[in-house]
Amino acid sequence: MSTQKQNVRLFSETLPLAFTDQGTGRAFLLLHGGASIATMSGLAGALSQAARAVTPIHPGFEGEARPDWFTRIDDLATAYLALIERLDLQDVIVVGNSVGGWIAAEMALRQSPRIAGVVLLNAVGIDTGSSEKTIVDPMKLAPAERFALAFHDPARFAFAPASPEAAAVMEENRRVLHIYAGEPFMHHPALRTRLAQVSIPAMVVWGENDGIVDADYGRRYADSIPGARFELVSEAAHFPQIERLDEVVRLIGDFTGRL
Repeated sequence: MSTQKQNVRLFSETLPLAFTDQGTGRAFLLLHGGASIATMSGLAGALSQAARAVTPIHPGFEGEARPDWFTRIDDLATAYLALIERLDLQDVIVVGNSVGGWIAAEMALRQSPRIAGVVLLNAVGIDTGSSEKTIVDPMKLAPAERFALAFHDPARFAFAPASPEAAAVMEENRRVLHIYAGEPFMHHPALRTRLAQVSIPAMVVWGENDGIVDADYGRRYADSIPGARFELVSEAAHFPQIERLDEVVRLIGDFTGRL
């Protein structure tokens, strides 16, 4: 099945946007976090066996262009609403991991009639509820420490750049991530209270051993969204869709089947 990259230009041709589009059937929009699109490729492939998986690359990541004016999580949410309209997608399930979950939450707040539900996988975006507890910036840590926080089983699942060129891309991804979500780091102080306005079904899925945003943070996220379902995934950390792909696909299928 082809996963060839496609390109569109949004907002009166001012925003180039790259994405992959695979499979047919009900549409899923998959939004990656700071570790880029590779973290969603397995999930996209699995969902595309019975559905349609559209996976954008955030502008500025993986060498993609990012206009100077395009700097906020709000910009990303608005762009992806425009993308699903451009593709004429209906009853979309938006699935976001990490900062992609934050974008998905912002999209849910826009009350688009094209979105049927959201699934947040170890999302960031809300405060921790304590001035003494902060969201970990994994890129400030040594690789071994970073992998230990991000993966339940880093020896099996951790991924490191394979070449100097790949390392340069990763560093640029990190820089762009900080443009979008760097101050205050990985959250908006008002998002948690605003989530009370989400009116579509939501499921919050959390890798139990996440050392970046822990399970209590995940429960706080779910408790902020009316009627949200919370699912804890064992033997997984910040990327449950990588470490426990089959379980995440099962949960998404169950969630979608109840809509």
